[in-house]
Amino acid sequence: MPSLKDIKRRITSVRKTQQITRAMRMVAGAKLRRAQEAIEAARPYAERMRATLAEVARAQRDSDHPLLVPRAETRTVEVLVVTSDRGLCGAFNANVIKQALAAVRTRQQAGARVEISTAGRKAREAFQRRMPDALREHIPQDGWVTFGRAASIASYLSRRYAEREVDEVVLVYSEFISAITQTPRVVTLLPFSAGADDAAGEPLPYEIEPDPAKLLAVLVPKAVEVEIFRALLENQSGEHAARMAAMEAATRNTEELIGSLTLQYNRARQAAITKELVEIVSGAEAL
Repeated sequence: MPSLKDIKRRITSVRKTQQITRAMRMVAGAKLRRAQEAIEAARPYAERMRATLAEVARAQRDSDHPLLVPRAETRTVEVLVVTSDRGLCGAFNANVIKQALAAVRTRQQAGARVEISTAGRKAREAFQRRMPDALREHIPQDGWVTFGRAASIASYLSRRYAEREVDEVVLVYSEFISAITQTPRVVTLLPFSAGADDAAGEPLPYEIEPDPAKLLAVLVPKAVEVEIFRALLENQSGEHAARMAAMEAATRNTEELIGSLTLQYNRARQAAITKELVEIVSGAEAL
């Protein structure tokens, strides 16, 4: 049975841990508010960008833009996995990695060769253990998400697809739903879908200047950048939400553990006092 000193030392240690988890929860909550504002501002822009691209694509049927043309055969697939650099956020990263592994297996079973790029240290570490030979580019998630970082990733992936180094680019990330819900998503980034199939052939009520082909040449790369930027922002918000929830649960656990240890300490102290009283009474009777 542990001594009173050992139990007291354990209570002190758990209280220090509780201070850390409570502080991390508060920091994550503050970062979540900022990240949530960023993603709520980016979503309408991304949706409008895709809608605009769809309208232009309606006027330019059978476009030969290299990022819009699907391959007749998919031999090589690049999967970009987006996670956080840091842990202590529950199953947030594990869920994304699980979805990425499922996407990889599906494409391997279809006969494609899969290459992995990662945005986030946790994804890099996971695939370094599982598929080291398939790893290619790594993009750290240092600091706050910026559009420049998204544009750099988009340029790298677009070049690989346009030069036929890969036949498909898949994006795996966690979509922010709410402070308690984050859902892993697997989407085909390239070939980029303009979403104009349903409306193909319908005349536009306006003219496009300059011609649709020139406009697509500008819009398509920008749309790819926006999609990656949105994925990074979604992942950023989900990370802070998951960390806030994990630290809140950890804080509750420390409270329960402190209560349990305090009860154990009081019982041990009471037993020690009772033992001393018995020894005193026994000594008095002996005299």
